[in-house]
Amino acid sequence: MSSKQQTRIPPRMGRGRNIEKPKNFKQAIKRLFKELKAFKILIIIALVLAVMGSVFSIIAPDKLSALTDEISEGLVVNKENLSILTNSITANLNSGNMANIEIDGTTISIEEQQEVLKIMKDINENTKPEELYKKIDQMPSNVQKVIKPFMDMNEIKKIALFLVALYVASAVFTFIQSILMTDVANKFAKKLRSRISTKINKLPLRYFDKHSTGDILSRVTNDVDTIAQSMNQSLASLVSSVTLFVGTIIMMFYTSWIMAITAIVASLIGFVFMFLILSKSQKYFVARQVELGKLNGHIEEIYSGLNVVKVYNGKKQSDEKFDELNKNVYEANRKSQFLSGLMSPLMNFIGNFGYVAVCIVGALLTMNDIITFGVIVAFITYVRLFTSPLSQMAQAMTSLQSTAAASERVFEFIDEKEMSNQDNLTKKLELDKVKGKIEFQNVVFQYDNNNKPTIKNFSAVAKPGQKVAIVGPTGAGKTTIVNLLMKFYDLTDGDIKIDGISTKELTRENIHELFTMVLQDTWLFNGTIKENIIYNKEGVTDKEVQEVCKVVGLDHFIKTLPDGYNASLLDNDTISSGQKQLLTIARAMLQKTPFLILDEATSNVDTRTEELVQKAMDKLTEGKTSFIIAHRLSTIKNADLILVVKDGNIIEQGNHEELMLKQGSYAELYNSQFEL
Repeated sequence: MSSKQQTRIPPRMGRGRNIEKPKNFKQAIKRLFKELKAFKILIIIALVLAVMGSVFSIIAPDKLSALTDEISEGLVVNKENLSILTNSITANLNSGNMANIEIDGTTISIEEQQEVLKIMKDINENTKPEELYKKIDQMPSNVQKVIKPFMDMNEIKKIALFLVALYVASAVFTFIQSILMTDVANKFAKKLRSRISTKINKLPLRYFDKHSTGDILSRVTNDVDTIAQSMNQSLASLVSSVTLFVGTIIMMFYTSWIMAITAIVASLIGFVFMFLILSKSQKYFVARQVELGKLNGHIEEIYSGLNVVKVYNGKKQSDEKFDELNKNVYEANRKSQFLSGLMSPLMNFIGNFGYVAVCIVGALLTMNDIITFGVIVAFITYVRLFTSPLSQMAQAMTSLQSTAAASERVFEFIDEKEMSNQDNLTKKLELDKVKGKIEFQNVVFQYDNNNKPTIKNFSAVAKPGQKVAIVGPTGAGKTTIVNLLMKFYDLTDGDIKIDGISTKELTRENIHELFTMVLQDTWLFNGTIKENIIYNKEGVTDKEVQEVCKVVGLDHFIKTLPDGYNASLLDNDTISSGQKQLLTIARAMLQKTPFLILDEATSNVDTRTEELVQKAMDKLTEGKTSFIIAHRLSTIKNADLILVVKDGNIIEQGNHEELMLKQGSYAELYNSQFEL
């Protein structure tokens, strides 16, 4: 392990955080909207369309009420004309002077009035509607004309078309705002990913020391996706739900305050029960996740070490623990799912209870001629419009909490302090003119939050073409020295010079193009063998690729593959660690840089493969100033200069023979490798 890696324990190692609530919701949302400034016009248009869609949905029940009343009036006798006819005939009888009656331009003769009296003599308040209509069908045509049910189809058609227009307009506005918000969300997510990608290249290495790879990837993928999805679904939904909720209440009280109170009270009773259940079920959902995590951890632990469990006859014990954890998951699942299962029927109950209450109270008010039948139909729709936004607003607010938390993490990453600016650096070392001398002059370096320096007054000189090995115990600062040389970190004090020019006066890009690195961890991407070897270098011919593979001893292996150099390297390919390392060395040989860094390049390979890798590295280091970090001291016996480092200082230096004669720290390290 390098000194860099062991300097401190990263606060978010291993698994990424699963944040549900932001540290500062108000501040996070404020920052999010500030970042959305470029999309302000589209967002405003989308929100206005969402409001308009809700407004049209609110107006629709009122028109539905008018349509219902118009239709219902056309289904019953004309009570007004029937009352006029009855009163007129009664008046004629009382006066003893029978005369024609005119209603709505229709004349009813004395004979027709007498016929009406004969038919209506058996009619009273207990007469059933169907019998009444049979009696009306027996009346003279002129009488039927004025009192028979009449439906104004023109008015009905007019209201129906207007109602359809409202619903279509609401749907169109909602559809357009959905497209706009989706477009904004995707473009914003794309912009964030691009900024993060650019930011990664500008962050100092110390940031990656403090944050795990999983945490950083989570910010790039999960957190950005959370922001995009919430913007797409929650923002417009919240605005339309609030509009629908407030507008529905206003329209209900405008239509009938008695019915409005009935609908609201009936719905709120149901919601009180729902919130009580939610408050009780929350702890079981939390318990389920905790117990599930324990069970998964146990399974992963047992199956990753299954051979050990079997060898030590630990099956019974592991099974007992599994049964216990499985039972806990079952109990938490049973309770949480039972309570969550009540939500759907409870929501149905809230809606149905509201419908029943509206129908009962509405019927009583209709009987007393306070409201019409159409108002009842309208309020049935209002109950649905009133209850639906409440659950939508709750979901939207929960989603906004997640959005705020995710945006906090993303913008925290974007706001991280970048590496020092290089615009003022004008010096440059040309690749073909570098001689290869490197000087470390009293180098001091201290990691952030460390109490003492990791590197203390480190001074050394690497001559052109010299092979320099850096050895020492774990945590001595070997990898840190290389990182300082590559300008991954800025020096606390002292200086490093390449051909007499300070690295402080050279850009990082210029320094990086002078060095080739072969690390302990072999990095290969999904592509062909040839693509992996050529990586990021232009103008390389197939012949050059084959030549370097022959030098490192890979040519025979590659030719045994079905597609040779065009064979794909995927994650599931059975390629050995040694072969991977040889591929990275072949890649390094193509770079043709004046400096080379080998950091524990043979630590993960067996002895036989180490010999192949060693030969390949010897070829690679020819004519280059090389720095080799190794724990296996047998691999650096032929180094021109060996620096023995301890606690950030050089305690011994010389070649292998000189250091062995001193019988000091190097000799102790070397001999310890052969002790039983």
